[in-house]
Amino acid sequence: MEEDYLKKLVVALGGNAILKYGEKGTFQDQISNLKLTATQLAPVIASWYQVVITHGNGPQVGNILIQNERAKQEVPPMPLDVCGAQSQGQIGYFLQQVLNNELRQMGKSTEVAAILTQTVVDPDDPAFSNPSKPIGPWLTKQEMLRAKKEAESWTEDLEKGWRRKVPSPRPVRIHNAKCIETMLQNGFTVVACGGGGIPVIDTGDGILQGIEAVIDKDLASQCIATDIRAHILMILTDVPAVYLNFGTSEQSPIGRIHVKSMRQLIEKNIFPAGSIGPKVEAAVQFVEKGGEMAIVASIENAEEALKGKSGTVIIRG
Repeated sequence: MEEDYLKKLVVALGGNAILKYGEKGTFQDQISNLKLTATQLAPVIASWYQVVITHGNGPQVGNILIQNERAKQEVPPMPLDVCGAQSQGQIGYFLQQVLNNELRQMGKSTEVAAILTQTVVDPDDPAFSNPSKPIGPWLTKQEMLRAKKEAESWTEDLEKGWRRKVPSPRPVRIHNAKCIETMLQNGFTVVACGGGGIPVIDTGDGILQGIEAVIDKDLASQCIATDIRAHILMILTDVPAVYLNFGTSEQSPIGRIHVKSMRQLIEKNIFPAGSIGPKVEAAVQFVEKGGEMAIVASIENAEEALKGKSGTVIIRG
């Protein structure tokens, strides 16, 4: 079967693939951006790869939380894990449609399917004792006091108000990995791990329970890529490559680099934790755990990056 020799590729989409800076997040904003994304991804899907696509959900789940907050007197609000599932369904539907349409126009019969993905985290992860990820709307102090539940953490900005903080634990494994592998083997392109996946804990003997948290999308992408034994992890963002001295007159892109050399740069705190840092960490972890190579590139250069002509390529050999 051709599936036995096709390489497995995990493509992690950055938020700009769905919503660009300054946009309001309307349906038309998102579907227009994703139609453009589809024109850039379809040639990759149509080539010799089994493809899993992951994506962020920050603005979308934030909007769902605002809707929960504003309508809670009429409709019971849902916990964060359920809101994450809702955003996965929304973005998964968008991606299914635009990619299926683009592939059909190319004369390809590949079907795209989205799966609600549960990501298992460790209930003893230190992140649960130190919530660090701001989510949802900014509220006034009075609104915060009305909304605040026992033991919740909130952060204050003197100009913007108060915002809830939640834990961001590291992913341990992707619960749906076998299902995703089966779909790949049967010719599907799979959309999975939206927003890092729905955070769950294993309470024993495989019994899962949702937990309120936010999982880093890039680390979850590394996790699913490792779990399904993918050959390549490609993280697409809004910059052409990983840079040294980014934002200065001396910035220079990193091209092809050995994983050990990239790990040394991480240990020197070269890459900012709030931006490119998690992407570099996820890419390096993937190769360290047996992946063939990891790529960090712009979405516009996805096809060229796979050919080694663009982006930062982290190799094991």
